[in-house]
Order: sequence, then structure tokens, then C-alpha cells
Amino acid sequence: MPADEPTGSPMSGEGGGGGGKNAGKGMVYHHRPAAGAAKAVCYGLLALILLAGVTALVLYLVYRPSKPRFAVVGAAIYELNVSSAPISTVSASMQMAVTVRNPNSRSAIYYDRLVVYVTHRGQVITPPTPLPPLEQEKDSTVAMSPVLGGGPVPVSPEAAAGIAAAEAYGVVALRLVVAGQIRYRPGPFHSTRVGMFVRCDLVVGHRRGVYGQVPLLGGADCSVDA
Repeated sequence: MPADEPTGSPMSGEGGGGGGKNAGKGMVYHHRPAAGAAKAVCYGLLALILLAGVTALVLYLVYRPSKPRFAVVGAAIYELNVSSAPISTVSASMQMAVTVRNPNSRSAIYYDRLVVYVTHRGQVITPPTPLPPLEQEKDSTVAMSPVLGGGPVPVSPEAAAGIAAAEAYGVVALRLVVAGQIRYRPGPFHSTRVGMFVRCDLVVGHRRGVYGQVPLLGGADCSVDA
């Protein structure tokens, strides 16, 4: 029996070594559930991000706001005089009838910090006139008729000569400019304020010394940057 102990001893050692290896394998095995849990958390986060992105895209497509549409439907000129001494100036008094269409069926529009003025050949001929804030409901049209004008406005000699020649010919090209900020209210949400710049090019029939309502020669639709 004693002779058998050495034989068993190496075997025991081998068994011990095998146990050590098994222990090592057991440690690796015990780490696998933690790695699996981390992967599950990552997959869950990715799924949440994907779901949030899809939801945001759907809401954007449903509530996506469209820019308002402006159009000039009438004009009146009460004064349009040009002076060249001592500097070139224009004294003007006008009234523009403008319609504003909100084409959004799910979004109201807030207008703020609005100013309106008239230019001729890139030269401002009326001082900027502030307009009150405006709230426009969804899928609606509003009308405004701002009166523009004031004291003499300095212009270039070319612009003054161009206005004088246009009045003598009876056809005057003007541009109505509306600038300000707008904010959309799509459903329960509110967007941030964005800048708005509207340009309405129109040609009116007008001769020097004849004032009041003037005909619009051609369309007077507007381009809107917002």
C-alpha cells in the first residue's frame, strides 16, 4: 500500500493541475454573463436611439412646416418726388395691400420684429416701417395694408434719375421688402425663431402728379427666404 502512494501522488498532482486548469476555465466562464449583459445594454440603447430617430422623423414629416406665401394684391402712391439739390433724395408715401398665406394644416405661425420698406433699383426709397407682431392660425390667410413713407431718403443720382424717367414714362418698378422673424407652432411643439426675408417685385402704372390707387402691371408674387 505504501508503494502505491507515489503513484497516486503524481496523479493527484495532475489532478490538481487539471483542477487548476478547470478553475481557470471556470473564471473565464463566470465573466461571460457580464459581457453578455453589456452587449444587451448596448443593443437596448441602440434600439432606443433608433426608435427615437424614427419617431422624430415621423413627427417631422407629419408636422413639417412650409414657408408662408406673400403676394401684393394692390398698391397706392400718394407721393413720389425726386430732388437733386443739394443731394439726391426721394420723398415717397405709399400703401401696399399684401396677403399672407399659411399653407400649413398642422402648424400656426408667429411673426415678430417685422419691418417693411420699398426699394427701387436696389435703393431704399421709404424708411423701414415696423409692423406689430402677428399670430396666424394654421391653413389661413391674413391681409395687411401698411402705409410706407416719411421724410426725404438719400439715394444715388442714378436711382433718382431712374425714378424721374419711370414717372415720365408711366411705368415704375418697385420692390416691397418684408423682414423679420417667424416661429412655427406645429401641434404641441414650438420651433425656434428663424429669420425671414420677403421680396415682392411689382410694376405699377404711375405718372408724375397723378396719385392714388395705381394698377399692378403683371403679377406681384413674392419670394420668401426663411
